[in-house]
Amino acid sequence: MRMPEQISVLVVDDEPVIRTGLSVILDSQSDITVAGTANDGEEAVEVCARLRPDVLVMDIRMPRRDGLWALGELGRRGLLGPGRSRALMLTTFDLDAYVDDALMAGASGFLLKNSSYEELAAAVRAAAAGHSALSPAVTQRIIQGHLSGRRRPSDHDLARLRDLTQREVDVLRLIRDGLSNAEIADLLVVSLHTVKTHVSRVLMKTGCQSRAQAAVLARNTLS
Repeated sequence: MRMPEQISVLVVDDEPVIRTGLSVILDSQSDITVAGTANDGEEAVEVCARLRPDVLVMDIRMPRRDGLWALGELGRRGLLGPGRSRALMLTTFDLDAYVDDALMAGASGFLLKNSSYEELAAAVRAAAAGHSALSPAVTQRIIQGHLSGRRRPSDHDLARLRDLTQREVDVLRLIRDGLSNAEIADLLVVSLHTVKTHVSRVLMKTGCQSRAQAAVLARNTLS
């Protein structure tokens, strides 16, 4: 998936100082433009519908309507996912429940607010390109961590895998394990274009709005 030459971003946070700070940091990047801001999840949905940014950088905890609510509403309105806006969640809390809930709701990434400027900009670029964008701590936990404590897969989750071919299941498992498209291509000895096609079909068939969401689904359903 090709990344836009100029990435438009919507910054969503209930604290004006943080909103301004994030906007200044991102606007300082030559390939990123802050198209607008919002102060809670409800306003984020309204502004996103109007501006159609490439990426939302959104706090997960906000008054009135929080980031998780906004993700759900964006998904229901068809504003989130491949070919539409991507969501990168920011929080001060490194908690499993927030990670899983945000990713399962369609977020493309999850970063702690103490991430560096470089990590923030890199995450925005990754999300815009359709990749997962997770802080190192979160990545390690999702890829390596607590599989023994994963929840029992629901019938709905299992049904989402029903139409996948065996090769697509293999690709989904490798997405879960944190491999990039290039690494999957090398491992399966196929072209990068073939892998991209498999990934697109996996997302379409499972109803996942992002690679990260697919990784969480796979973690909960595949051995």
